[in-house]
Amino acid sequence: MDLAILWHFHQPVYRKPGTREYILPWVNYHATKNYHQMARLAEETGYPCTFNIVPCLAEQIRDYAAGRAKDEIQRRLEARPEDLRPEELDGLRPFAPGESDPALLQLRALQSFFSPIDEIPDDKPSLLDRQREILAGLLPRIRSLSEEGKVELMTTPYYHPLTPLIFDLRAAEGHVLPSVSFAYPQDARLHIDRARVFMDGLFGRPPSGLWPSEGGICREVAAAAARSGFSFAVTDENVLWKSLGPGAERKRLFSPSRDEGLTLFFRDREISDLIGFEYHRRDEKEAVADLLGRLESRRREAGDDGFLVVALDGENAWGSYRENGLPFLREMFGRILDSTSLRPVFFADLLATRGPGKDIGLVPGTWLGDFSKWIGSPAKNEGWAALSRAREACGPVEEILIAEGSDWFWWFGEGQPAFDALFESYLRAALAKAGK
Repeated sequence: MDLAILWHFHQPVYRKPGTREYILPWVNYHATKNYHQMARLAEETGYPCTFNIVPCLAEQIRDYAAGRAKDEIQRRLEARPEDLRPEELDGLRPFAPGESDPALLQLRALQSFFSPIDEIPDDKPSLLDRQREILAGLLPRIRSLSEEGKVELMTTPYYHPLTPLIFDLRAAEGHVLPSVSFAYPQDARLHIDRARVFMDGLFGRPPSGLWPSEGGICREVAAAAARSGFSFAVTDENVLWKSLGPGAERKRLFSPSRDEGLTLFFRDREISDLIGFEYHRRDEKEAVADLLGRLESRRREAGDDGFLVVALDGENAWGSYRENGLPFLREMFGRILDSTSLRPVFFADLLATRGPGKDIGLVPGTWLGDFSKWIGSPAKNEGWAALSRAREACGPVEEILIAEGSDWFWWFGEGQPAFDALFESYLRAALAKAGK
């Protein structure tokens, strides 16, 4: 059985409008700790990984690589510890819990930004040099891996919008919708088209595959992706079962489907979620043994000519694993490569060997199935209403496109004031630009 694994690399826009000032450090943190680790593992193991890179993440990595990003946490990591006020030191404690000595707190916090895949220096100057080296080399390293055929690159609409809802909020029919409508298919197409052009410029070739933000897809998204030049998209099996309706054969998960000229691959949700959320609770050998048992069960179900898709975040899970997930990932990659019944492949290989797939009439959905995480509550609906008013007043300016990202709506009402403030700041900046 063929096995394709997609690692999704994404962070929303953390910089304030019109500046290079970053109010959260997560691009910086994940670039050196996790994206670098995944690229190094692809080199080390020879496992054919697919990296899905969101353009707004790559944009921000370039800011850090060029030294343009102004990041308060990074400033505290670079400062002399004796120059930091107690409240500034407190901001570093989540990265080095239990440390009280200011110099050690700063050092351990900075070390937490690194993966154990490399030897981690024990002095601040060496750590800062290494950080700059990784940031400067990360995107060129990924480009080299792609050019050498060691990784496959895919992308997502530019600012990670939940594209079916940008086409028309009524795609979320069945939820409580805002009183103000929102339907801007031209914006959705712009996010899709710009992503492909950006990836071509950054990595030297346009990607063939699309992971629509949050796995969110519908017939309009599929048509727009196909018109933009994408050959295939990957989403969740929830969308498949919703689209096929009751009585669908489970074997459809192990073969491609097609709608609006776009081939569709659907991920196995159970296995993806076990890696993302559960296997960190077990010894890595036990976890990988369980994984291989499940893959063998799927192989018997699918047949030798079937395939399976696994897709999950490429960064968020590893902090829960021992040694940032390295023992688990090495065990998993090695055991799959040694298997006689599993063939790790790229999605382009599936497309080439399986053809475009059987026709399907896509029903709007996401990796969660419905859209309830992004719409329906009073806080989320007010976010959509505010965006709708600003979009009508301003047009598709850059600040509005950023505000269309899915992450803001995910966090509305969830007690994340930094996300609320960033969203509002982009709407205010768009209105100010329009003289409103």
